[in-house]
Amino acid sequence: MGPTLGRDDVELIQRDTLYQGFFRLEALELRHRLFEGGWSATMRREVHNRFDAVGVLLYDPHRDALVLIEQFRAGAIDDPTSPWKLEFVAGLADKDESLEDVARREALEEAGCQVGQLTKLHTYYPSPGACNERVTLFCGLVDTHGLGGVYGVEDEHEDIRVHIVTFTTAWELLEQGRLDNAMSLIGLHWLAGQRASLRAASQRAALSNIDAKRI
Repeated sequence: MGPTLGRDDVELIQRDTLYQGFFRLEALELRHRLFEGGWSATMRREVHNRFDAVGVLLYDPHRDALVLIEQFRAGAIDDPTSPWKLEFVAGLADKDESLEDVARREALEEAGCQVGQLTKLHTYYPSPGACNERVTLFCGLVDTHGLGGVYGVEDEHEDIRVHIVTFTTAWELLEQGRLDNAMSLIGLHWLAGQRASLRAASQRAALSNIDAKRI
């Protein structure tokens, strides 16, 4: 690999706000250093400024089941199949909370889930060519017994249906193109590699609890 380029290798000439609402749209006039030396021509780029987001893969290792939510998505309004999408629980980090607290709050608000062990998987940019949003993805262990129904915060116009599906069913949905967002793809591929160890740890914990009650 060649020399690393960083923020100091970008000259930001002008930054204009084109729109300011819940999100912000900016126009940037800039130039940057080139890999083979020198500078690019001055260019204009439009950037969608969003709050960072948190997602959580809710997994029950005892039942080998996931919690998926289904809701209307405006960005998919022209989707040829449906603008209602199957996803993981997720929310914006727009309050004075830790990312872990966001994950636990959103799990409760969107799916009625109390999260136990929480593990950070990845932080990534979903679309860095045009958006500054970063997503942090967690895996949260849950007990899916009795879960289901419709949730959401009414004043945020949320109407969220909860589905409990086995890992096998979730993987089939992925292969059918029903789970078609980056968060679900990343999370399910991670779970495919970690599922056996998560289930084994859950079984060991259950046996330890049984032994403790016998003492």
